[in-house]
Amino acid sequence: MTLTFEVDPAVGPALRDGVLALWADVSNAGGAVGFVPPVTPDEIRPALLRHLVDMARGDTRLLVGRDEDGEVAATAFFTFNTHPLMTHWVWLYTVMVHPRHQGRGYGRDLMAAVERTARTAEGFEAIEAIRLTCRGGTGVDGFYARSGYKEVGRVPGAIRVAPGDDRDDIIMLLPLT
Repeated sequence: MTLTFEVDPAVGPALRDGVLALWADVSNAGGAVGFVPPVTPDEIRPALLRHLVDMARGDTRLLVGRDEDGEVAATAFFTFNTHPLMTHWVWLYTVMVHPRHQGRGYGRDLMAAVERTARTAEGFEAIEAIRLTCRGGTGVDGFYARSGYKEVGRVPGAIRVAPGDDRDDIIMLLPLT
């Protein structure tokens, strides 16, 4: 089976709860998506609400992937730059695939859908690149590299996972032009 992707899905309780559950499950499985396990959906809710407010303002767009049962199985949030000298690229945040779907190629499918969205979706016409950051020590930078992203910067020890466990903040870029 493959995931079905949708840009800017209608936001309602089912989507909100699905994203919260996905975010908690990914975090609790060790995914580097802004939290350290153990974490509950209630602890994640404020971060999701910030994304939803930004979506309502038009500053952020959501790409959601649903599995064969229609459940939220993957996400990526695009955030547009408001600085006038940086409007030609977008940030990519909260890139997740549910742990139960790991190893099926869904991460690769998600990143292909991210690129396709940035190249073709309405409102992305002026976008020339996608920029993201990821936590060092997880190996996810290798995944992004295989998806065409290049490491363009690194801040040593910028992410403190726990006392004595500092990780690099790796900056990656996918040129679209």
